[in-house]
Amino acid sequence: MAPSGVERFRAATEHLALDIHRMPDSTHTAADAAAALGVDVGAIVKSLVFVAVRECADGGEVREPVLVLVPGDRRADLELLTQALDARIEKADARTVKQATGFSIGGVPPIGHPQPVPTLIDASFDRFSVLWAAAGSAYDNFPLTLPELIEWSGGRVATVAS
Repeated sequence: MAPSGVERFRAATEHLALDIHRMPDSTHTAADAAAALGVDVGAIVKSLVFVAVRECADGGEVREPVLVLVPGDRRADLELLTQALDARIEKADARTVKQATGFSIGGVPPIGHPQPVPTLIDASFDRFSVLWAAAGSAYDNFPLTLPELIEWSGGRVATVAS
């Protein structure tokens, strides 16, 4: 049997000694996660995948998945993403999310992917001393700080949510 999302996440991040919390009920949405963890919904890290589309000189296109990390009380802003990435932005479908991150929607962690994914982190996370993110499933979450999120994801901080 193939390892579960949380098992794959644990294996990919074992060097970080994360404190993964298993919830009795689904934390599929930011509101669900905040309620289960007893934290402000803004402290929940939503891991969203978009596709940056850039035109090539030959008239073709280059399509690159991008992980966008936004607080649970905010929404990714396509106009701000377009500016930050200097590309046309499209929402990724479930297949693209799984291919880019190795995880299914609802349990996508901000780190621990099979290969690096270009990452943008919304600047408004600085409101919280502790953040909470998915750990590979809709039932598993872990705490981290903004500096850890930046370091571990290799992400760039930008204003990408409103």
